[in-house]
Amino acid sequence: QVHLVESGGGLVQTGGSLRLSCAASGSIFSLSFMGWYRQAPGKQRELVATISSVSSGATTNYADSVKGRFSISRDNAKNTVYLQMNSLRPEDTAVYYCRLATPTFQSWGQGTQVTVSS
Repeated sequence: QVHLVESGGGLVQTGGSLRLSCAASGSIFSLSFMGWYRQAPGKQRELVATISSVSSGATTNYADSVKGRFSISRDNAKNTVYLQMNSLRPEDTAVYYCRLATPTFQSWGQGTQVTVSS
């Protein structure tokens, strides 16, 4: 079983930055697809950014709403995926979740709150 622990959330003003981290247990991290998702109150969970496994080229993908402002990266030596968030807006306020996936398995973290004040 893989456990994911997110950290780095908090309260920030509009235009500010935060970096989220997601640390994974186990030994399959480097083989896994990783993603960040978010869920605002009263809304469905949505994809923010993803990064494929190293063997798949560590290809990144972003929601249109965060392109040019957010950046996803991974450090396989630390079993950690990051989400650098710049130029934050009030509409970025949500609980941010980390997801790990392989063809046969997936796991979600418990989430970390990001609040952007106007």
